[in-house]
Amino acid sequence: MKNPIETERLILREILLSDADGMFELDSNPNVHLFVGNKPIKHIEESILQIENIQKQYKKFGMGRWAVILKETNEFLGWSGIKFSTDKINNHQNFYEIGYRFIEKHWGKGYATEAGKAFVDYAFNEMKVDAIYAYADAGNENSRRILEKLGLHFVNSFEYDEELEVWYEMKNPNA
Repeated sequence: MKNPIETERLILREILLSDADGMFELDSNPNVHLFVGNKPIKHIEESILQIENIQKQYKKFGMGRWAVILKETNEFLGWSGIKFSTDKINNHQNFYEIGYRFIEKHWGKGYATEAGKAFVDYAFNEMKVDAIYAYADAGNENSRRILEKLGLHFVNSFEYDEELEVWYEMKNPNA
């Protein structure tokens, strides 16, 4: 993937080991994990391992979640991006998934939508994927609104890891 991607307010780039403090601030917050399994991390080493796993995805698939950096301050806000998922989820496997997670103090400022639009554009116009998918906890109204702002459409609800999830998709409009 082209690295970095810039939007009006953001720099989107591969996640680096130097982002470990920001990743820890993100994933140690119970509010951030409310709709993603309720398992906040407890040690920065867990963030380092997560970054190493994401970097393996870059090597294996040429893409993955990227750091979202605020241009104005160079601050780590969270992550977003297109991931190639090999897991079987909602009868899909080997698909491109868009996702995002932000540090709580940065919620509600439009960063997820801004980054997401850049990644949707990149997926369809540069990567030439046929479709992108996403899923979210059925109760996470904010995440669902973001997916809809990005142009994804609700498909169905399904059970995943004992949680009710909602599935969204968007076909490549250029195909």
